[in-house]
Amino acid sequence: MTRHFDLGGDLRINRMGFGAMRLPVSSLHGPANDRDTGLKILHRAVELGVDHIDTAAFYYHQDGLAANEMIRAALSPYPSDLVIATKVGPYRGEGDSHPTGQLRAAQLRAEVERNLTELGRDHLDLVYLRPGGIEDPDDEPVGERFAVLAGLREEGLIRHLGVSHVSPAQLEEARRIAPVAAVQNRFDVTQPQDTELLAVCEREGIAYVPYFPLGGFGVPDDARVNAIAARHGATVPQALLAGLLALSPVMLAIPGTGSPSHLEENMAAADLALTPQDLAELRT
Repeated sequence: MTRHFDLGGDLRINRMGFGAMRLPVSSLHGPANDRDTGLKILHRAVELGVDHIDTAAFYYHQDGLAANEMIRAALSPYPSDLVIATKVGPYRGEGDSHPTGQLRAAQLRAEVERNLTELGRDHLDLVYLRPGGIEDPDDEPVGERFAVLAGLREEGLIRHLGVSHVSPAQLEEARRIAPVAAVQNRFDVTQPQDTELLAVCEREGIAYVPYFPLGGFGVPDDARVNAIAARHGATVPQALLAGLLALSPVMLAIPGTGSPSHLEENMAAADLALTPQDLAELRT
């Protein structure tokens, strides 16, 4: 199994990355996490080989703790090989614990500039357009909003473009406007409902970056994954992450955590080699 992927054809990254959503807060309505612990997690993630961090300006706690600020405080000046991905589209109103609306096309430049300022960057390596709410993706047109990001790419503010929480039709609409380097949809080995779009990504060399790679709302209790973990003396989250990486060469994992011990556990999953028997069981 290859450990690397060439994002957009020119950014070589480890397939095991880090998601920053849980740095400010570990649950939707929970208290803010400890900032110093978060900074230590980011330092340690880079020490363990993470060179791809996924974030967003709307990843923050109402008390003010924000993922982008923590990333900048911990890692700036940034390592030359560190790829930072962010996403735009969702809108959080004052007092909202999570995004409840969508930005219009005319508002996306300001959101990209907000990410640039918060992260202290002169460009963003990868920016996803994330349309829709929490329901399954639909075929709502994305062209007008994606065209704004394509224009910012032409200006040099964005290096590569992605789409998140999209249908195959939305991906194709975006690709008619500008190259798409990555897709970020919900997927884990117990819920492989997005296989059609994954197949498109494999054929076109597009990274597939699942959000909620560990189930999202609690680790799934799946007999197949439990058995694989037991055979390897691994934890269930490690088996879930190793299963993702083994499923496809375009698959990237971005598990997030606010716990130093969980970080170590997640990163070790990159070294868990599944057998043909394991993979056959996951596909049943």
